[in-house]
Amino acid sequence: MVTIRKSQERGYADHGWLKSYHSFSFADYYDPAHMGWGNLRVINEDRVAPGSGFGRHGHRDMEIISYVLSGELAHEDSMGNASAIPPGDVQRMSAGTGVVHSEFNHARDAVTHFLQIWILPNELRIPPGYEQRSIPRADRRGRLCLVAAPQAGQGAVTIHADARVYAGLFDGAERAELRLGEGRKGYVHAVRGSLAANGLRLEAGDALLLDGEPGIRIEGGRDAEVLVFDLAP
Repeated sequence: MVTIRKSQERGYADHGWLKSYHSFSFADYYDPAHMGWGNLRVINEDRVAPGSGFGRHGHRDMEIISYVLSGELAHEDSMGNASAIPPGDVQRMSAGTGVVHSEFNHARDAVTHFLQIWILPNELRIPPGYEQRSIPRADRRGRLCLVAAPQAGQGAVTIHADARVYAGLFDGAERAELRLGEGRKGYVHAVRGSLAANGLRLEAGDALLLDGEPGIRIEGGRDAEVLVFDLAP
């Protein structure tokens, strides 16, 4: 089964300082047909205005990934971490037994554009944790580069979830394939540009949901950036 979810079908919230598209039910956006996909629970595409951000707030029992597209995201948390997340970096925060954090755009004249991703953990009540890695563009050029996984090792952040996240940049004749194990679900999120996934054209913000498919094929990119998820059922 393969289903396209168009960008304009997502939930949308405009808070003035924050403009956010919700791929799945989140906050005031509720759609019982889109509560998540496998163990993927949230993909929010956020644009944070200059000098604005999310004040201190808490999370529990969730693997949270931030993927910055433009601008910079400043992060502080109750574990003592304080960092700036630029484009090309992947940040993972394991909320576990509980963590409080804030996220801000301290720039005076630039919007911070990023994806906030939540994945359900495979173990609850673990100690909270933090990790941040830089993923060079060359590693994502024309291929699906692993950026988050269980026991990810060098180059990717480690998540406490039965999921793998890949990022890629595709243009022209560049193509890549990813095999999915039996019973796995796949999810393709077109971050920007356009591309074909399993022969279906996706524009920025569109998604392809796969269930019972043997794999994912990415090709036909036009200045495209994509995230691909290999998910538990």
